[in-house]
Amino acid sequence: MSHSCIDPPSTDPTPIFELYRGSFTTELLCAAVKHFHLFGHLATGAMGFDELRGQLGLEKRPATVLITALRAMKLLVADAHGRLDLSPVAREHLVAGGPFDVSDYVGLAANSPGVLEMVDRLRSNRPAGAKPGGPGASFIYREGLESAMESEASARRLTLALAGRAKNVAPVLAQKLAVENVKTILDVGGGTAIYSIALLQRHRELRAIIVDRAEVLKVAQEMGQEYGVLDRMEFVAGDMFADALPGGCEVALLSNILHDWDEPECERLVKRCAEAVTSGGRVVIHDVFLNDELDGPLPIALYSASLFSLTEGRAYSAAEYRKMLAGAGLSAGEVVPTLIHCGLLAGTKK
Repeated sequence: MSHSCIDPPSTDPTPIFELYRGSFTTELLCAAVKHFHLFGHLATGAMGFDELRGQLGLEKRPATVLITALRAMKLLVADAHGRLDLSPVAREHLVAGGPFDVSDYVGLAANSPGVLEMVDRLRSNRPAGAKPGGPGASFIYREGLESAMESEASARRLTLALAGRAKNVAPVLAQKLAVENVKTILDVGGGTAIYSIALLQRHRELRAIIVDRAEVLKVAQEMGQEYGVLDRMEFVAGDMFADALPGGCEVALLSNILHDWDEPECERLVKRCAEAVTSGGRVVIHDVFLNDELDGPLPIALYSASLFSLTEGRAYSAAEYRKMLAGAGLSAGEVVPTLIHCGLLAGTKK
């Protein structure tokens, strides 16, 4: 008997994910206070983003992750000209030498393994395991860099681990994503294909093409069999950045994919998906969304730090995604929330 993938959980697991990512608050705060001395740089006046990251010696992506988190923590603010400044609480308590300075207290964790690892990630702008001779990055495919997703055992373990969240979110996505008049959906980087499976169970005439690495697709095929929709699934093994994407689909789904990549790769992938869908078709981004001002929410800013540590990406705002969609010739709609901070943002091909 096949299982149901369209019945949502009776309780919202979002708080569990927020608690799980809470350690990044300590790591980012301690890195800013004791390793980058960020609050001292701003003690004499506000700076623009590029000026501040220059003072910190950080590239754009790590600087965005760190500064977004500190703004979400209400320790940095932006003035009327968009320059970054200290909030009142940061100015009173995190500038070294002040009468109420607590930076040395925060610094008690300065040499803890998690903080040192975060500092290394911020300075190098490379995910964990990406050093030459290292164990290999979890999700990144680069020539000369071992990826855990190329090994059958580690690909299975990571793919099934990620499915833990996806199984909770997929029923809500299937409810919120309108595909009533769609014949075929293209699931790019589909993993276990659990999002497509939920859509297939909800819409009996729908078919899905799943694109991912060969070892990952072995798990997706098992999932399709388990949930009773394998006969309406097609599996295409390959590199979503280099190999031709199947055409003729009305919807291309990028579910929790773009946050693994830096901006140029995201723009490239969105354009490839836009080229693959039919005229009037949609590219659907299902992901988390930072505020357009990049000042929170804090749970997403901390998730962004997690993504930054493990991948070449980070969390993006809806405004950033809309810019990518527009660059691919797509007209973006509004964000439709799903579950666990995720939402749907569709771009329609003109």
